[in-house]
Amino acid sequence: MSGGHGPPECRVALVTGAARGIGAATARAFGAAGVKVVLAARSERDLRAVADDIADRGGQALAVPADVTDPVSVRRLVEQTLGAFGRLDCAVNNASHAGHPPTPLADVPVEDLDAAVAVGVRGTFLSMKYEIAAMLECGGGAIVNMSSTAGLSPVAGLAGYVSAKFALTGLTRTAALDYAGRGIRVNALAPGPVLTERLVSAGERARDRVAGTVPAGRLATPEEIAAAAVWLCGPQAAFVTGTTLTIDGGLLAGIPPFTERTPT
Repeated sequence: MSGGHGPPECRVALVTGAARGIGAATARAFGAAGVKVVLAARSERDLRAVADDIADRGGQALAVPADVTDPVSVRRLVEQTLGAFGRLDCAVNNASHAGHPPTPLADVPVEDLDAAVAVGVRGTFLSMKYEIAAMLECGGGAIVNMSSTAGLSPVAGLAGYVSAKFALTGLTRTAALDYAGRGIRVNALAPGPVLTERLVSAGERARDRVAGTVPAGRLATPEEIAAAAVWLCGPQAAFVTGTTLTIDGGLLAGIPPFTERTPT
């Protein structure tokens, strides 16, 4: 005997942290797939540049400056999404705090930990709180929360970032359990090292050093992470919920061969 909900079509998507990097790539990927997309972040200028790029390629995009740590701002973001497009089918919660530089835990300023948790945990909770309410009115949907391999295997010196990403796993699984029977799927992505603006600005030597830690011998592109997010929101992933998909070039698979790797 079968039951439950069929996979809803993703017609309108909301992406937070969409001004650059993985978030911008994800917004562009939704636009290229014919999905109407709402972009949210604090930087209005950067958001509008991404939205204009999507529109220039034939897509439909709306830029909405928002602060995911503020419940009023997040509620208005979802309200503007519904006002513009009449529904919300999928969301990628990508907003994240850059975090403190590598620092032993006892030396981490309390405000740095608070900032990481405010954006990564509280911000994701608030985003899902209002996204889920809107999706229930539309008969279901899909949510992808952006985690990290650091949320599965801790990195020394990154107490704030690691704490936020570990908590994100718990939020994702809890929401998946709460709404699996009501047509809403909730998953997370855990990217390994990604070639975002931060690594680009760090220089070639730093990029090669990071790539050398990856068994695949290279960094991921934002577009590769975006493609996974769009897939998780689509009907092909209709039976996937409550999981964290790792995209890391084998980083967490185990100990690589004891040979020197050359980045490709």
